[in-house]
Amino acid sequence: MHDDRTIVEARLRRVLAERIRPAVHGAAEPLAVARGDAPGEPVPVAEGLAAAYRPASVGDRWGPAWGTTWWKVTGRVPEAWEGRTVEAVLDLGFDRQLPGFQCEGLVYRADGAAVKALNPHNDWVRIGAPVAGGEEVELYVEAAANPILVDQRPTYEGDRRTASDEPLYRLARVDLAVFDAEVWELVQDLEVVGSLMTQLSTGDPRRFELLRAVERALDALDLGDVPGTAARARDAVAGVLAAPANASAHRISAVGHAHIDSAWLWPLRETVRKVARTASNVVNLMDEHPDFVFAMSQAQQLAWIKEHRPEVFARVREKVASGQFVPVGGMWVESDTNMVGGEAMARQFLYGKRFFLDEFGIETKEVWLPDSFGYTAAMPQLVKLSGSDWFLTQKISWSQSNKFPHHTFWWEGIDGTRVFTHFPPIDTYNSDLGGAELAHAVRNYQEKGRGTRSLAPFGHGDGGGGPTRDMLARARRVADLEGSPRVTIERPAAFFAAAQAEYPDAPVWAGELYLELHRGTYTSQAKTKQGNRHSESLLREAELWAATAARTVPGFRYPYADLERLWKTVLLHQFHDILPGSSIAWVHREARETYARVHAELTELVRAAQTALAGPGEQAVVFNAAPHARRGVPAGGSVVRTAPPGAPVTLAERPGGGHVLANGLLRIEVDDRGLVVSAYDLAAGREAIAPGLAGNLLQLHPDFPNMWDAWDVDHFYRHNVTDLLDVDEVTVAEATDERAVLTVSRTFGDAGSTAVQRIALRAGAKVLDIDTEVDWRETEKFLKAAFPLDVKADRSAAETQFGHVYRATHTNTSWEAAKFEICAHRWIQVEEPGWGAAVTNDSTYGHDVTRTVRPDGGQTTTVRLSLLRAPRYPDPETDHGTHRLRYALAPGATVTDAVREGHRINLPERSVTGGRATEPLVTTAGDQVVVEAVKLAEDRSGDVVVRLYECAGGRATTTLTGSVPFASVTETDLLERPLDGAPSHAFTPDGALELTLRPFQILTLRLRPRG
Repeated sequence: MHDDRTIVEARLRRVLAERIRPAVHGAAEPLAVARGDAPGEPVPVAEGLAAAYRPASVGDRWGPAWGTTWWKVTGRVPEAWEGRTVEAVLDLGFDRQLPGFQCEGLVYRADGAAVKALNPHNDWVRIGAPVAGGEEVELYVEAAANPILVDQRPTYEGDRRTASDEPLYRLARVDLAVFDAEVWELVQDLEVVGSLMTQLSTGDPRRFELLRAVERALDALDLGDVPGTAARARDAVAGVLAAPANASAHRISAVGHAHIDSAWLWPLRETVRKVARTASNVVNLMDEHPDFVFAMSQAQQLAWIKEHRPEVFARVREKVASGQFVPVGGMWVESDTNMVGGEAMARQFLYGKRFFLDEFGIETKEVWLPDSFGYTAAMPQLVKLSGSDWFLTQKISWSQSNKFPHHTFWWEGIDGTRVFTHFPPIDTYNSDLGGAELAHAVRNYQEKGRGTRSLAPFGHGDGGGGPTRDMLARARRVADLEGSPRVTIERPAAFFAAAQAEYPDAPVWAGELYLELHRGTYTSQAKTKQGNRHSESLLREAELWAATAARTVPGFRYPYADLERLWKTVLLHQFHDILPGSSIAWVHREARETYARVHAELTELVRAAQTALAGPGEQAVVFNAAPHARRGVPAGGSVVRTAPPGAPVTLAERPGGGHVLANGLLRIEVDDRGLVVSAYDLAAGREAIAPGLAGNLLQLHPDFPNMWDAWDVDHFYRHNVTDLLDVDEVTVAEATDERAVLTVSRTFGDAGSTAVQRIALRAGAKVLDIDTEVDWRETEKFLKAAFPLDVKADRSAAETQFGHVYRATHTNTSWEAAKFEICAHRWIQVEEPGWGAAVTNDSTYGHDVTRTVRPDGGQTTTVRLSLLRAPRYPDPETDHGTHRLRYALAPGATVTDAVREGHRINLPERSVTGGRATEPLVTTAGDQVVVEAVKLAEDRSGDVVVRLYECAGGRATTTLTGSVPFASVTETDLLERPLDGAPSHAFTPDGALELTLRPFQILTLRLRPRG
């Protein structure tokens, strides 16, 4: 049989585009239109409705970038249309190739009630079905002129302050039109049959059945009278659409969804409007389609709707109660998971799940993170401790080098916890349920012969309006259709329960889900990352000292509301396009301003609590918020200090130029170039710096990835490097018994960037501190700081949430080679048996670790920190300006040493004037069990909540004691609820609590004080 599919495809494509689709809205009458412009920030709805409108017409240009135009649309349904279905068709000037990422509108009635959104594939508003004729029409459209910024070219349109004032769009259509349901149904029939036909193999008889059916349908259609012959054409394909699917057909659980980035190519304020538009769309669609199910993640987005559009939220609440609108995810936002700190990740679940419980009475069970840029190995334990059962992601399909081997699997975290995980083989979280995507899901599914089902999130995201009635029509047709997978619209929980039941022995993937792409996100927008890290540290301090004061200082009130508000602000900015640095300039400018306010407010909360604890007096009271004692100050407590402890630091001239710094623990040599050429561990008799090399070496690389500027670092950046050896000046800045400091100044790069470093050795410290201030003026460059270490290390240990992950330093396989840029939190450590070294930092996440063989046969392991990048898209001036970055070299450091020093650099001592010391509210014995958080319970009961974790990767026993008497202890989940099946704990008569933790276990204890 001759396969003339391409001829039939071309014929179908043209007839659909030029005859059938235009006939869906046949008879049409223009509506009158008027406009009111708000070129600045959006105005309240009431103000927009009451604006002074002026006459306008189709073809008018509108919208400077980020402005809003209000359109008033009026008219009257013709009497002759009685009994017909009538819709308003409102085209704001859409680019049909982009479902989102452009202008959008929200339609209101005159009373201010939201109706539905307008988007490129959703430009209609139902007026009546049927109409009586003569109805008056009055609609208002709040149209947002969001610029199109998806072409990955540098642009200044990404900030209101630098965007053009020129209009961006042209009003294209404002009509009343008769909606022809039969023609619309024909469109859906032909699209489903045609798209299925293209996906079947040339040897499949079903392919030819579909092809001939399409030919018959097109032959039956009179192109001069599409409405009159649509039913005849539908009859021609009815038979092939009625043929049931094979018994072995793959099953797809289709879940309505609209992935909305909480900020990306638009600012946060626009996301507030995007989610209101999308929610309006989906509840409107639910009214007409009671079987439609829509899943929405990100509690923050629902909180925005509740705050800003309460009438829309009321409709959402109705649909949640009916089971159609399904909250999922259980997190405050779909956060990044590489760089978010451990406690912050716990709070993502605490505040996210609590919102869903408080507002809807729903315990979300599925963690929904389709688009984040890789997933921490700490996640499985956090998922379980949040009361969730399942995990979903999509992004791993973007990996460049290695195809992930599973779609349904058990994911095992660093502590051994496993969570049932699905990775949809449809390879998109914005499916349109078209034939090509469904066929790809079947071909791609890697569990064939073991599992039979997968999940498909469908709907236009990021302002595209979510699912459409066309998608629902496709789903109905492929529910049971020969040649297609069976598609059922259902809740995510239904899919997960069925998938787990049929495939309980799914394979296990242990460790992180590393995305082999977007590695530059560990470094881009350094000030956003620094703001996050510093905020996390300050939140820890504020809670610790406020809880301690609330339990020990009469009259001190714990700032519950302030802390919750500040936590939610920080959690929002951990969204996976804000913290990773991949948003427009506007987003990061506002983030910097927000972090400055958060820093000031938290600093004041810390100061108030510490002042209350220190009491009256004129002495220096030194507080240590770190979980380890240091310099005579207990962990989580304070002392009245008269003199700092530790042997004095010496500073001497170095033969051949430079200086020697020593403190009895370390001897550091800095040459006349300002480079660290020796870091000698005196106790171990061991040199840290590899022979003939230098540490704290700044290196500059070209940085022009093949795609996705702010997101990506491609491996070939390493092919060219400039070592910054030239020095402007090396001077002695300080030389006291307490500290010796050298200042090193350099000028570098084509744009005249500068780096001023303060290299310091403190009394009693076994680390070399480096404080680097960079005036960064480069473009498309990558700045690294290198420490070549005299260590043969086959792997590196990098801190992640509540523990660490090991990664190979060799490239034996493509999986290992792909990890040429890795993420670490406060520290990264390498070692050979008996000795190691660590590099700690206060706000850097990107690192790389490589091995080389020296001429003497020894091996050098080089640890590098990724300090700054300079991509041009989506922010053309990324990171230009001044940055202060602190890091430290710790020779001889074990993993537990690295944990301690990582906390030290992130939680500096603070001093206030007062007269009394503070005992820690709780204390643990030894370094292996770390106190991550001390706070008061969220329910305002006054209970103390303590979160601990085992940090070394081994079993640990510790004793927890308190400075106030506790009556009882309860092990809880992350929401501070008693944990089912947890072992019982009790205090001994002398107030001690004996605890045993498994490797990397997170333990949350709720302590009830006596009295």
